Amino acid sequence: MDLGIKGRTAIVAGGSAGMGKSSAVALAAEGVDLVISARGEARLKAAAEEIASATGVTVVPIVADHSTAEGRARLLTACPEPDILVITCSPPPMVESYLNVGVEDWQSAVATTLIGPIELMRATVGGMADRGFGRVVNIATAAAKSPMMVRLLSGPTRSALVNYTVALSKDFARHNVAINNILPGMFHSTAMGDRLARLSAENGTTLEDEEAKLHKMFRVPAGRFGDCDDLGAFVTMFCSRQANFLIGQSLVIDGGSVHTLF
Repeated sequence: MDLGIKGRTAIVAGGSAGMGKSSAVALAAEGVDLVISARGEARLKAAAEEIASATGVTVVPIVADHSTAEGRARLLTACPEPDILVITCSPPPMVESYLNVGVEDWQSAVATTLIGPIELMRATVGGMADRGFGRVVNIATAAAKSPMMVRLLSGPTRSALVNYTVALSKDFARHNVAINNILPGMFHSTAMGDRLARLSAENGTTLEDEEAKLHKMFRVPAGRFGDCDDLGAFVTMFCSRQANFLIGQSLVIDGGSVHTLF
């Protein structure tokens, strides 16, 4: 299927690894030129070179933390008029008890998962509307829809982000700007791999043991973690020409853990 986005330009904020990188790869495969950002320079540059070499598109790496005004300015200077905006980040740490979460933890989570995306959207969607095409996809978390203690630092801020994006989407839909969210569950991301390795070392167990514990904790009917490349394909569909009537939606991709009819 021709997704109709060849020659477009996309910002992928948080595009050096995991779901962000998979989204960047999928967009590049459709002929979309990219500006990708992350905080870590070495991994970011390696990802940019890999994607450019594999697909032939232009990939510009920008070392930037989009939770800060400086980082957002650096990213938007490199690409002031994107056609597509995809935003993700490393998830905030899991929480054992609400008593362990302090003001500084909240401020960091809000800056990264709420203010950063809001400000990137605020800076770009007007131009998308003027040009008559735009796609925004926030990769958030299924915890935005299904609250749980372990995702206390992630779910509430992403719920607020979903609220914001839906409100925004209604004003921009008539300009062919589609703003939507994807709410992933547990995936085989770089951050998840690091977590499993740490738990395995601490507990004297195997990676498979620790993964099985998380399957049980999150009650994943599929019995496994998701593949980031599969999620990247959905992100690209949300960015396609055909997504022009997909407005203000939040798609949960979590192996069946969240059970709601609507």
